[in-house]
Amino acid sequence: MGTTASQLSKESLSEYQELTFLTKQEILLAHKRFTELLNKSEKGDPNVRIPMNKINSLPELKSNPFKDRICCVFSTSEHKDGSLTFEDFLDLLSAFSDSATLEIKSHYAFRIFDFDDDGTLDRSDLEKLVNCLTGETEETKLSPDEMRQLISNILEESDIDKDGTVNLSEFQHVISRSPDFVSSFKIVL
Repeated sequence: MGTTASQLSKESLSEYQELTFLTKQEILLAHKRFTELLNKSEKGDPNVRIPMNKINSLPELKSNPFKDRICCVFSTSEHKDGSLTFEDFLDLLSAFSDSATLEIKSHYAFRIFDFDDDGTLDRSDLEKLVNCLTGETEETKLSPDEMRQLISNILEESDIDKDGTVNLSEFQHVISRSPDFVSSFKIVL
């Protein structure tokens, strides 16, 4: 859309409202938070990208165990470095907004949990997912037997076609039975 990072025109604001689940006030707040992460020299650049480490410094993401994956999934960088443009940042906030649909939220949750980006959640993805949730310290890390049992249980419950992986539709089926998923899958600035 070519909006400079230091100002947001009424036209851009209207376009962003049509393309996201965000309200005008949420877009303006997102723009303010985005520009606060910029150096002075970057503020006039419409194509500026904020590095993943700066995005992850936001209080809303700082303690999220999936913060790096979130940035990578929403980044349009050809370098696959997790850096975000303002539009990428809006897409992220839109998917995590209260107004986003279950279908949108589950689609992005699946992509975040698909660590190898192969379109399925296999044992390796599930192990990484569990480690992100439990932490990888000696006190919290599951034993190999506990991990194997948990992943077997997850696949038993989720893998409808019994191919040893969870695809998007199987994942969405599981999520549809989880009443607190939509309310917990959110980021509010």
